Amino acid sequence: MNGLRGVALLLGLIGSLLMAGCAVARGDSSGGSTESRTLSIVTAAYPFQFVAERVVAENGSVGNLTAPGAEPHDLELTPRQVGSIVRADLVIYLKGFQPAVDEAVVQSGGNNVLDTTTVVPLEDHGGRADEDTGHKHDDGSGGLDPHVWLDPTRLAVIAGAVAERLAAIDPEHAPDYQTNARRLEGQLTDLDRRFTTGLASCERTEFVTTHAAFGYLAERYGLTQVAVSGLSPDLEASPARIAEVQQEAKAHGITTIFFETLTSPAVAQAIAGDLGLRTDILDPIEGITADSRGNDYPSVMAANLAALRKANACR
Repeated sequence: MNGLRGVALLLGLIGSLLMAGCAVARGDSSGGSTESRTLSIVTAAYPFQFVAERVVAENGSVGNLTAPGAEPHDLELTPRQVGSIVRADLVIYLKGFQPAVDEAVVQSGGNNVLDTTTVVPLEDHGGRADEDTGHKHDDGSGGLDPHVWLDPTRLAVIAGAVAERLAAIDPEHAPDYQTNARRLEGQLTDLDRRFTTGLASCERTEFVTTHAAFGYLAERYGLTQVAVSGLSPDLEASPARIAEVQQEAKAHGITTIFFETLTSPAVAQAIAGDLGLRTDILDPIEGITADSRGNDYPSVMAANLAALRKANACR
């Protein structure tokens, strides 16, 4: 697999050099530009696409390396996509989340990139805390959790960083980027307020999910994530882990086992069936599909809030 990925990277780089050579031959890279151009932004996953589109608006085009409905953890790049990373004015990605993107960024030289972990550091939400004093239960995982965007306040920080980078690249439109970022930050602050209010008074704070993607959300709003499997949705939980989750569900009066839109609901349905519970969707917003409960980040987050309020009998 590494060999194939290396070939893809090499082909992408060659293609980029050829395109650059064609541009010089056409006179596109002579002393000055005869007309303004929009910025080209490449993002590695949907949440960054959402932010980039809101911040750059009409001053640029935004592409997403992860196709709608595809699992971003498993992304493999085509030569054309590798070339787009090389040519982009800005690449927005999260280091450690998608190995193929990390490798392509290194091969490209990494001068035109924004690694979001440099502005919002990742945290490890695994491990078991004392049930009498803490909110952290064993989520079946370990390592740094990449799903920072599920805390709207952290996504707002990323939006500000995107605006700063775009302003440096394109000073002429810097006021536009700053205004757009402030508007988006205001919307994310309002969303955060709705979550804080909506989850302030609930019969329980625990929730069970098949994918340990909600650590930042749980931390922000005083909830406890009980995950069947780890940070990668492809990992299968052991029978012992499933038995542990069933015991925790009984102990905390859990009503709902959550699953996500991009993976099979079979595990959630099996656990819920054994315990006579419901299943529902809690979306990590790694991509927007026809099955998503909303057409963008704010609407899907609102659906997540409604699902949590229903499951935890919030007032």
